[in-house]
Amino acid sequence: MDSAHTHAQTLGERESIWFKLTMLTKADQPIQNLVRMAEKYGGCIKINLRDERIFFLTDPAHFKHCLITHVDKYGKYFDGLTPIFGKSMITVDGALWQKIRQPQQPAFQPMMFTGYVPYLLSSVRERAKAWERFAETGESFNMLQETWTLAASMICKALFDRDMPFNPEVVFSAVKTYTDVAQHKDIRLRKVNGELSEVPLDESAADAIKTWISVPPQVLGAIPRDHREKTLMTMLDEVLADEGRPEFDRQQVLDEMKQYLWAGTETTALTLAWAFYLIHLHPEVGDRILNEGLEVYGDRTPNWQDLQNLHYTRAVIQETMRLYPPIWSFIREAVAEDEIAGRKVEPGDKMVLSSYVVHHSERWWPEPERFSPERFMPNAIRERQKTHPYIYMPFSLGKRSCIGGQLSIIENSLALTQLLRRFRPEYLGEVPARISATVTLTPENGALPFAIKT
Repeated sequence: MDSAHTHAQTLGERESIWFKLTMLTKADQPIQNLVRMAEKYGGCIKINLRDERIFFLTDPAHFKHCLITHVDKYGKYFDGLTPIFGKSMITVDGALWQKIRQPQQPAFQPMMFTGYVPYLLSSVRERAKAWERFAETGESFNMLQETWTLAASMICKALFDRDMPFNPEVVFSAVKTYTDVAQHKDIRLRKVNGELSEVPLDESAADAIKTWISVPPQVLGAIPRDHREKTLMTMLDEVLADEGRPEFDRQQVLDEMKQYLWAGTETTALTLAWAFYLIHLHPEVGDRILNEGLEVYGDRTPNWQDLQNLHYTRAVIQETMRLYPPIWSFIREAVAEDEIAGRKVEPGDKMVLSSYVVHHSERWWPEPERFSPERFMPNAIRERQKTHPYIYMPFSLGKRSCIGGQLSIIENSLALTQLLRRFRPEYLGEVPARISATVTLTPENGALPFAIKT
């Protein structure tokens, strides 16, 4: 099993690119600095910082270049996240990545999604009970923590055939602490200044690691709900037992679980929380989601086919991810010489592909700051794919795109169509809500204050 102490020593070990990016995004409206830079200097900006070169890319042609056409020249960059994801497929490249991904891919095919729906619904019903209490008491709550709890429950039930065995409030707090880059930067500075030779486990970020690495073993050791024959968990068990796959040992299984329990939960939760925020600002959107559900499945429990027909509800989720992409920038590290926009790229150069900037560019989107789910109705998507296929990338692009992207959309569409039948969450914070651009695009301080109206 992972050693929390060993992983804690990696905190602040190298000056991560995330530290440098926070320098670029400091402002009352953080990420808008990057938007203005892209508008002024174009789609490829080379930034020299000490002994490191960073290319800030905001042209869809460059996205295609790095993620599809010349994908083998650019490796994944996850400096600082190894304690979280270990050697899971989210952090490895090449032939090893293919060997690790292949046995998991079947868990994310439509034929499997059909069986997931009842378990996703079970998690939604659990949240609805909690929201009933909020409605009765009138107390406020952090919507992001609520959606994180819901997303974590969905992952545990659907993919691992377990009820969530850990305290979501504690784990959510750990996730927010670890992804706060300032925590790592403070440790880095104290190391450089000679004030810290060993990172103690009572450091906030170190304690977050300790909490986090206990989660996958808890899930793995929990009693299966229904002993289903085919889940992601059974697929991992099968490959673990396969002597022909030496790369898969118990630690590898735990590492694979990490990416779903952290990355899958985090991105789904952020999207749903921002969706409720936008629906509060545009109540007619909530009405339309409600009416679509009534037209598609009426009073009965929705099934997989019903979800395929919730076109507008799904469009709301996709438009939310355009405005608030959970991963606001994808980082790649050059592993071979190349050229982009006439600029020479050398091994070790970091490429920052900012989906956020492209999603908010007037060059590609009419009135980009306007919330308009109609952009993602089926006909609109088809037309855009003909002319600008690489301007929307909430889950990255190409063969390294997120394995669970479609499942995330299904989870959130189901949550919206069900919860808006009974509740109208009311946002209580300032408008517009402030954002924090660290590893993910989160609300400032990791919170969106809400209350429940029935």
